[in-house]
Amino acid sequence: MRLTTYLRHPWTAVLARWGRIPGIRTAKVTLAAVLSYVAADLLNTTASPILAPLTAILVVQVTVYQTVAEGLQRVLSVLAGVLVAVGLATVVGLSWWSLGAVVAVSLVLGRVLRLGPHTLEVPISAMLVLAVGGAAAQAAAGRVYETLIGAAIGIVVNFAIAPPVHVESAGSAVAGLTTRLGDFLRSLARQLRDGWSRHAAQNWLTAARGLGAAVLEADNSLVRAEQSAVLNPRGGQVRVAQPRLRTALTAIEYCTVVIRALCREVFDRTFYLPPELETEVYPPAARLALADVLDVAAGALDGVAVVAAGGEPVEAGRARVAAQLDELYQRRELLGRLLLVDPHADAAAWQQHGALLAAVDRLRVEIEAAVRPAAQPWRPPSLTEGPRRAARRVVGAAEQTLPLVTDRSRQAVRRVMDVAAEAATEAVANLANPDPRAARPHERAADGSLPVEQAAADAAVTALRTAADSLAEEDATEPAPRPGATEPKADEE
Repeated sequence: MRLTTYLRHPWTAVLARWGRIPGIRTAKVTLAAVLSYVAADLLNTTASPILAPLTAILVVQVTVYQTVAEGLQRVLSVLAGVLVAVGLATVVGLSWWSLGAVVAVSLVLGRVLRLGPHTLEVPISAMLVLAVGGAAAQAAAGRVYETLIGAAIGIVVNFAIAPPVHVESAGSAVAGLTTRLGDFLRSLARQLRDGWSRHAAQNWLTAARGLGAAVLEADNSLVRAEQSAVLNPRGGQVRVAQPRLRTALTAIEYCTVVIRALCREVFDRTFYLPPELETEVYPPAARLALADVLDVAAGALDGVAVVAAGGEPVEAGRARVAAQLDELYQRRELLGRLLLVDPHADAAAWQQHGALLAAVDRLRVEIEAAVRPAAQPWRPPSLTEGPRRAARRVVGAAEQTLPLVTDRSRQAVRRVMDVAAEAATEAVANLANPDPRAARPHERAADGSLPVEQAAADAAVTALRTAADSLAEEDATEPAPRPGATEPKADEE
C-alpha cells in the first residue's frame, strides 16, 4: 500500500487492504447472538434459551457459504442427537448402560451422516435430552427450536450485513508468495557471486523444498475467496479477480517445482568434483552469468506479484513482465554459451548443464504463463453439483451391479408393447367389421377417406409397432456386457 494513497484516502485504503470493515465480524456475531436470544425468548422455547445465541455465535463464519454449511451441519447434528435420545428415553431412563448406548449410537450416526467436526455434538445433544428424564420430549423440542433459531438468524445476519469477500487477502497471499520466490532467487544469486560449495548447495536445496508450505497457504487463501462468492450478492468482485489469481498461483506453484529442480541440479554437480575443487563446479564467468539469470527472473516475478495484487493496471504489469522475460532470454543464451562442453569429453557435465538450462527455460515459460489472460470466465461452483455427482455415482454403480434389471425391464416393456399392438390390431378389425358373421368391406367417407376412428386406430398400431421394432433393433446393437457382469442362463431343455 502506498503511503500517499493512505494519507489521501485512509478509510478506502484500509478497506482495500483488508477487504472488509475492521471489526465487522465482531459486530455481526454480537448482533446475531442478541437477536437469537430475543427471538427464542419471545417464542418461549425454554426457560433460559441460551442455546440459540450459542448456535448463532458458532454459525457466523468468514463467508456466507461457510455460514450456511455450518448452520446446516449444526441443525443436523442436534436433530440426530435428539432423535436418538427420545428413542431411548421412551424405553429407559438415564443409567450407565443407557448412557453408553446413547454415546455409541450417536457417534456412529454422526459418522454415517459425515458431520465431521460436528460429530461430537450428536452425543452431547442426546445426553442433555436424556438427562431430563420424563420431560425429554419438551427438552428435545426446545433444543431443536433454539438451534433452528440461532442458525437461521446467524445466516440472515451474515448475508444481510456486508457479506465478506476475500479478494484482497487472496491477492496479497499470491503476491506475497511470488515476492518470496523472487527474494529466494536474489539470495541464491548473491551466494553464487560470493562463492559456492557443496554445503551451500545443500542448504539452498533444503530451503527450496520448504517453499511448498507457502504455496499451500496461498492456495487456502484463494479457496476461501472462491467460497466467499457463493451465495454472496457481492460475489462479482471474486468473479473478476479469480481467473487472474488462479492463473498466477498455478504458474507460481510450478515455478517452485522448477526452482527446486534447479537447486538440485546445482547440488548434484558438486559431487562430480573432488572436495578441494567443489568451489570450481562452474567457471567464474558461468557463475556470474547464472547469477544474472536468477536476478532477472526475480525481477520478472516482481512484475507477477504486482499483477496478482492488482496494485496497477494489468496490462502495464504484463508489459513489464514481458520486458523482463526478453532480457531473461538473452541472459540464458549467454549462459548456454558459457556452459557449452563437448559431450564426448565430459558427458556428465554436458548432461547436468543441459538439465540446468532446461530448468531456466521452464522457469521462463512458467513466469510468462503466470500473467497470461484467462481463457474463460469463472463462476462459483454450483451447490447442486455435489448431489448430482453422488446421484450419478449411485446410478452407475446400480447399472454395473444389476445389469439384469435393466435388461429384464426392457424385455418387459417390449412384451407389453407387443401385446398392446395386437390389441390395437384387433380393435381396428372390430371397428371395421363389428359383426364377424357379416363380412363387408371398409366403409369410406364421401371423399373416399377412412373414418376418423379407424384412422386413429391405424396410427396407434403403427406407432406401437415402430416402438417395438426400435427396442428390438437397440437390443440387437447393444454392446457386450461389462466384464464381471453375469449373463442370464438359458433354460435347460
